[in-house]
Amino acid sequence: MKSDGGDASAVDGPGRIGDVGIFDRVARLYDLKPSTRRRKIEPALDLAEREIARVLDVGGGTGQGVRALDVPTGVVVDAAPGMLARARDRGVDGIRGDAARLPVADDAVDAVLILDALHHMARPAAVLEEAARVLRPGGVLVCLEFDPTTVRGRALVAAEHLFGFDSRFFAPGDLAAMVRAAGLSASIPRGGFEYTVAGVA
Repeated sequence: MKSDGGDASAVDGPGRIGDVGIFDRVARLYDLKPSTRRRKIEPALDLAEREIARVLDVGGGTGQGVRALDVPTGVVVDAAPGMLARARDRGVDGIRGDAARLPVADDAVDAVLILDALHHMARPAAVLEEAARVLRPGGVLVCLEFDPTTVRGRALVAAEHLFGFDSRFFAPGDLAAMVRAAGLSASIPRGGFEYTVAGVA
């Protein structure tokens, strides 16, 4: 996977890529939140029709998602330089970039992770299309999100907006439809308040 060298031109600017400014400011504290466990995303990863060796963690912050996996190559793409610095401190390669215009070649990776991140992104449909573009045939997209139609989900929406995030959450069926619209075969291997949608290329 080739990067653009971290050039700031890889991002559209804070007004167009979501909640980047807030995440940049809280990068030092990010790993205090509960980390993503492999068991949460494994049912989706198991749907891949190829061996998973190269993983792209989109909006991956400090690389919690890719660090939960035992893969030869794991790279974080994030627009917040503070998050990427923390990822590198933890031994994870990072590329600064906009998730809606990934600085990655077509058919480059076996899995794309978007974990607890899509609701922070300004152009989620474009993000999913980009994820589909960079996946190899048989590769899998894994989206971990929170259901805003549940009691806990409604509380989370209120809390994030109170904190200053411009979050937009999706019900599982709606996100699955968006993944299908991006050209992937979609399913919901894990339901509930914290759910997972998978898309296979």
